[in-house]
Amino acid sequence: MQSPQTPPLSPEELSKIDAYWRACNYLSVGMIYLRANPLLKEPLVPEHIKRRLLGHWGSDPGQSFAWVHLNRLILRDDLNVLFVSGPGHGAPATLANSWLEGVYSEVYPDRGADERGMLRLFRAFSSPGGIGSHCTPETPGSIHEGGELGYSLSHAYGAAFDNPGLIVATMVGDGEAETGPLATSWHSNKFLNPVTDGAVLPILHLNGYKIANPTILARIPHEELEALFIGYGYKPHFVEGCEPEEMHQRMATTLDACIGEIRAIQQHARTRRDSTRPRWPMIVLRTPKGWTGPKEADGHKVEDFWRSHQVPVSDPVTNRGNLRLLEAWMRSYRPEKLFDEEGRLIEVLRELAPKGERRISANRTRMAASCASRSICPTSTTSHSNSRRQAPCTSRRPSCSPGSSPR
Repeated sequence: MQSPQTPPLSPEELSKIDAYWRACNYLSVGMIYLRANPLLKEPLVPEHIKRRLLGHWGSDPGQSFAWVHLNRLILRDDLNVLFVSGPGHGAPATLANSWLEGVYSEVYPDRGADERGMLRLFRAFSSPGGIGSHCTPETPGSIHEGGELGYSLSHAYGAAFDNPGLIVATMVGDGEAETGPLATSWHSNKFLNPVTDGAVLPILHLNGYKIANPTILARIPHEELEALFIGYGYKPHFVEGCEPEEMHQRMATTLDACIGEIRAIQQHARTRRDSTRPRWPMIVLRTPKGWTGPKEADGHKVEDFWRSHQVPVSDPVTNRGNLRLLEAWMRSYRPEKLFDEEGRLIEVLRELAPKGERRISANRTRMAASCASRSICPTSTTSHSNSRRQAPCTSRRPSCSPGSSPR
């Protein structure tokens, strides 16, 4: 009799990864709701809540779930990973991870990695002159504007071309997947050369709902969905469920397999100079919409339904029941176990984030955009004859060949 497969995560690893994920989710909720009391050191009162609630919760838990598991492989295998967030207005997940990695505070020192910085992060989110609810160009770690849907895969493949050492993990929302540009860009794998290019790992996030409607890909049978992506030229892996412990093990197993397949494809192609198009792996991640959020509010279903798309608890300022529900939701992440008295992520969890440029939100592929800021473009007061040439970029990009041109 065959013994059951050993789970990839030890109990200690599982506990740490789940705690880090809870920290991401806690920060995401805080950005949407709070303007005071960021660590819940006292009971929530209406004065702690923003007067205008703006933000999108529904896709954040799934995005952070993928990010945390990518961190595990970056630490283990020294991978060069870029994350592209496709779901509309899902910035809280990217911002939370960037803040926990310390990159956000390096770029914006006034929003440091402590209680004061956390509060400023919360207050700035979706506020005039503050932080956008989608991944704006100012977002550390992002090359993709998340407000207009449909371009995440195109941008991911563009980043991977002529970047042989790069893996671009791309979260594709199932609502986004219904747009014309995204539906077509699945075929970008036909242009990816395993000899000279990096890899793109699409993660289709099937949480079942877009703004207020069911999504198509979440409603077709498993066999049909699998056949669809096989037809597109991918090898789909499925990670499905709602119980966090089981899902952590499944995601770890699946990502291990996907990275192994990517390495095997690239090693074969590069040692034999064989550019024959392979079948690249992809992941279908099926989780509830608004995962880990309130099951219901005001007698209506919330988690795993369209109501969790934006602001699941709609009126915590004047509705005392909503206020208590929001507090219970935020306390379910056990922030006192995640952050110390000063509001810093506890040391044992800080160890789960990669270091330096290996941090996803500090990836050089994204940060190299700073070189473009040196370009002096012709304006009404300059001409092509007197505008200065762009200063050469001196940052080193080991994954790029000097002088190589984009496709």
